Amino acid sequence: MRIVVAPDSFKDALDAPSVARAIARGIEAGHSDCEIILIPMADGGEGMRDVMVDARGGQRRLVKATGPLGDPVEVVVGLIQHASTAVIELASVSGYSLISKERRDPLKTTTYGLGEVIRIAVESGVEEIILGLGGSATVDGGAGMMQALGMTFLDESGRPMRSHMSGGELHRIRQLVWDNPPDELRHTQFTIACDVLNPACGPNGAAAVFAPQKGADAAGVRLLEKGLMHWAQLLEKVSGRPLQQEPGTGAAGGVALPLLALTSATLVPGVDLVADSVHLANAIGDADLVITGEGCLDGQSMMGKVVGAVGRMAKTADVPCVAIVGKTGPGVEACLEFIKQSYTLECPLEETPSRLVEVGKRVVHELF
Repeated sequence: MRIVVAPDSFKDALDAPSVARAIARGIEAGHSDCEIILIPMADGGEGMRDVMVDARGGQRRLVKATGPLGDPVEVVVGLIQHASTAVIELASVSGYSLISKERRDPLKTTTYGLGEVIRIAVESGVEEIILGLGGSATVDGGAGMMQALGMTFLDESGRPMRSHMSGGELHRIRQLVWDNPPDELRHTQFTIACDVLNPACGPNGAAAVFAPQKGADAAGVRLLEKGLMHWAQLLEKVSGRPLQQEPGTGAAGGVALPLLALTSATLVPGVDLVADSVHLANAIGDADLVITGEGCLDGQSMMGKVVGAVGRMAKTADVPCVAIVGKTGPGVEACLEFIKQSYTLECPLEETPSRLVEVGKRVVHELF
């Protein structure tokens, strides 16, 4: 009996490798003759770097940068493909997990540090940067990132805007001048991994949908929307490319906008990128059962998330798939087309590891 265990992380509780190992312990306790294949997954947010580096036998490098509110942070950058490709997680440098809840404010947070990390990677000679979007604390449209990459912003008086650009300042930009980009940037390919299809602007955009989760009130959302629309229009004039409604540009507060407008960049579903790296489809095709999982199973799970992607692959391969989840939410019924059954942990966060073991054991008892 071959079982593939391919879960996402359980946010605020366990990373994906730890989730996979806990489920495997439960399987072994319930059915010791099973062959268990552990394939931790990610969808472009936290965990993507480590999954890809481990799968590709890569390396890690520690760099220093500016956090979302200006505090210094140390950031791990993954290097794969003989160090020709850098894997960067936005969350590790501009993420909300770096800020206490009471300090979160997307009007003030910046992606300047992300630009610093990208600049270091470019100047080290990498040919490609894989950028994972997810868990961001920012809605600055990537303008802070572009400052660190050598862009100057002029205000209504024609004066340079010196402070790190934040979401609350976007509406003040009157002109942009990219006068100091890294020399090798024009030769660098960006692969931008995201887990949502929201556009940058509008009722389903970065400000309206995600800014309240990052600490913005109603007035803040309106100012952020105004700024994003203005920023996107400036980039559209420079690039000649329509950007405001492009699917996926709403991820991470619109950080993909300037990369799509001004560099060689492609926006891709993060879960597909990770699945290819770990050869998930081949493993599922040889399995008798697939177990996936995530913190919350709901309607969003089928839209670029790990459980949806794993479930679809399993259905294509005609292999039964079950999900172990922390909880369920609205729209969970849509998941049942691809997931044979879901098991809910129903426990406090600190009990997640032990409950995963228990439920892993229960799954093999019930199915075999």
